[in-house]
Amino acid sequence: MAPRGGQGIEIERKFLLKRLPKNLEKYRHHEIEQGYLAVERRSGVQVRLRRKGSAFSLSCKREGKKGREEREITLRAAQFRVLWPATEGRRLSKIRYEVPWKSFTVEIDVYRGRHEGVIVAEVEFESEKSRDAFVPPEWFGREVTGEARYSNVVLALS
Repeated sequence: MAPRGGQGIEIERKFLLKRLPKNLEKYRHHEIEQGYLAVERRSGVQVRLRRKGSAFSLSCKREGKKGREEREITLRAAQFRVLWPATEGRRLSKIRYEVPWKSFTVEIDVYRGRHEGVIVAEVEFESEKSRDAFVPPEWFGREVTGEARYSNVVLALS
């Protein structure tokens, strides 16, 4: 999820799930396709295109000391279509469910295509303090925050 205002620091935790919430389909959800125009592993810079439902965006992410800096702009569909072919070989597809839990929104990503079977949950926080105080619900499994194999960019490149 992009930080508020389209730019800022992303503070989040990512988990595998023991089980999916009941009636998952009743929650708000979107099909997401995303591809990477550029990935610089040493600096952690990523330039990503995303279609989320009928919304299109271009994001630039960079690793920072306190979290991941993210800047995002909205694109028109025609702009997205022009850039999309440049992401060939660096794409992924998923359905994102937005599940309310206490004062949080749990984003559950159910991957499709070659990553069928991968399911992760992310929770984004307003501060490091709230991130550190977070107690996951019992249906969450192992925490995988920071594990590269569960990052979108690694999945798109594999």
